Amino acid sequence: MTPDLIQTLGDELYQSLLDRVPVEPLTTRFPALTIDDAYRIQLRMIQRRIDAGEVVIGKKIGVTSQVVMDMLGVNQPDFGQLLSGMVFNEGEPIDTGKMIAPKAEAEVAFILARDLTGPGVTAADVLRATDCVMPCFEIVDSRIRDWKIRIQDTVADNASCGVFTLGGTRRSPRQLDLALAGMVLEKNGEIVSTSCGAAVQGSPVNAVAWLANTLGALGISLKAGDVILSGSQSPLVPVKAGDSLHASVGGLGSTSVRFI
Repeated sequence: MTPDLIQTLGDELYQSLLDRVPVEPLTTRFPALTIDDAYRIQLRMIQRRIDAGEVVIGKKIGVTSQVVMDMLGVNQPDFGQLLSGMVFNEGEPIDTGKMIAPKAEAEVAFILARDLTGPGVTAADVLRATDCVMPCFEIVDSRIRDWKIRIQDTVADNASCGVFTLGGTRRSPRQLDLALAGMVLEKNGEIVSTSCGAAVQGSPVNAVAWLANTLGALGISLKAGDVILSGSQSPLVPVKAGDSLHASVGGLGSTSVRFI
């Protein structure tokens, strides 16, 4: 794929973000699109946001469950960039009118105290480098029409990033077993899923190690202060104005989000 086409598609996705008008799947229009091409498109889209005044504050890991991997026909997760314009405070309502087709995921966020540079990063390295973990919601949103995505589509679309909230009690990951920590997700007061951290690559810690090693192979480090969303422990839950979600994680407390 030529640099000009990479730029054009990145600009198209950025404009879709601004206008809230979805685009046709990239993989339908460009069947030869590779994952490497898709990451380059992602970088162009992110650069447009940086040029508009945002800053990168961390990373998200997507496609962490085996069910989603099977659906997309891949055998590893993907990643996207978290930007300053994506952050909502806990309790701050999220306007679904500013998104295209929002869906919520409950997961565990990591805040790094030290840099992590792969390859060779282990789960123990992640635990040592992490300042704290907390429950969070990521509200994903696809600029691809009707969520008709293959892995290349979601990668190009910054791993379908929307916005996110952080909440609950900050705890050191060395004080609990994140693989065994149970999560309960409620929507409008009714339980919609139960899970545990092992649903994410065996442990959210393993997912962060994968990210550090994947980025390290590209010459990129995770930095102290970065927010890392480790991957969904719940199914994708479509949301609309009037909905509210509550997630509780054993040992970490709970977090809530509401939509207008």
